[in-house]
Amino acid sequence: MTWSLTAGQAGDAPEGRRLIQALGPHHGLVALLMDSAYQDDATRELACGLGFVPVVPPNPRRRQPWEYDKPLYRRRNGIERLFRRLKAWRRVFTRYDKLDLMYAAFITVALIAEALR
Repeated sequence: MTWSLTAGQAGDAPEGRRLIQALGPHHGLVALLMDSAYQDDATRELACGLGFVPVVPPNPRRRQPWEYDKPLYRRRNGIERLFRRLKAWRRVFTRYDKLDLMYAAFITVALIAEALR
């Protein structure tokens, strides 16, 4: 698992590509469940180039939509539920910590606690 903090006004796709690169190349079939914010060609090509199988629905207005594994994409719901559980931590939700380092440290603690549940 890898994650990072970004500015609130930053776009998702550039940071998503950096995180995919941080995961490094994989061999075999490793599905990468992505939100529709990551359905651009550059992100999908990077994922394929590193050995991932991008699972993201195409924009309905695309001229050449692609097929994706719909049952596998439904499993992304687990990721959304993890974000909901993280926001249940009041300190994460309200962002009491002013320093990014302290905020990131508490998110890490919350992720560890959720993994141990």
